Amino acid sequence: MTVAHTARRAARRTARRAARSSTLETLTRIGFIGYGLLHLAVAWIAVQIALGHPTGEGDQAGAFRYLAGRPFGLFALMVTVIGLAAMAVWQLLLVFIGHRDEHGFSRVAERVASAWRTVFYAALAWTAYRVVDGRPTSNAEQTQHATAGVMAAPAGRWLVGVGGVVVVAVGIGLVVYGARKKFEKRLTIAHMSRRARHMAVRLGQVGYVAKGIAFGIVGVLLVEAATSHNPAKSRGLDAALRLLVRQPYGPLLLIAIALGLAAFGVYCFFQARYRKVGP
Repeated sequence: MTVAHTARRAARRTARRAARSSTLETLTRIGFIGYGLLHLAVAWIAVQIALGHPTGEGDQAGAFRYLAGRPFGLFALMVTVIGLAAMAVWQLLLVFIGHRDEHGFSRVAERVASAWRTVFYAALAWTAYRVVDGRPTSNAEQTQHATAGVMAAPAGRWLVGVGGVVVVAVGIGLVVYGARKKFEKRLTIAHMSRRARHMAVRLGQVGYVAKGIAFGIVGVLLVEAATSHNPAKSRGLDAALRLLVRQPYGPLLLIAIALGLAAFGVYCFFQARYRKVGP
């Protein structure tokens, strides 16, 4: 047995112990609560946009700023930062030692998804931390600047366009994931009452479909930014919500999306209790 092989086995054992940590599990479940509050805040801002009321940015940074302005908001946001960071660590561990119940390509796909979630949750934690720290942050401006930087590079427009297609594909995947109730396998169904399971499944279905539609619009905007050579069109979720409200029956459609995002927020509270957390 080589030294490298021994080191890999020791690293896996350490990772499994960390993944089974009760502290990490508790913090991750707190993270799901914060994640739920984030979606509820985005849903509220989306409703305000639909009603034509002045509001902040309809994205994660705007939602965190909204939460920070509520009573005890900064404290809740600080707890959310810790919880989201724990979620990122949890998903990072799953990249290396998780999804053992899957096999072949399915396991590879799940670990790639966990890698994406690691980056996503870490970015959310950083955004929330910047809000707590009082530093101005704007997901819309960051997305626009990032898109402009990529488009300035050789073949940059193609890269942005491909990125947009990937985001659209992720949106379609979320819609299918929710509609087919594939998220059920992530829940400890045996510990749920019949009523709790029914509510969680319905909320998850509606929530994932709404998130998928929002992702799809963001992806379309990225493709449009690439084809028109206008990075200002790629301002993430905020641009997607404001684009939707300008369409025929847009306010009604946006309110429907907001209700779906709110449903996902409540579903996150179910995940805080019933989500399978571990290797």
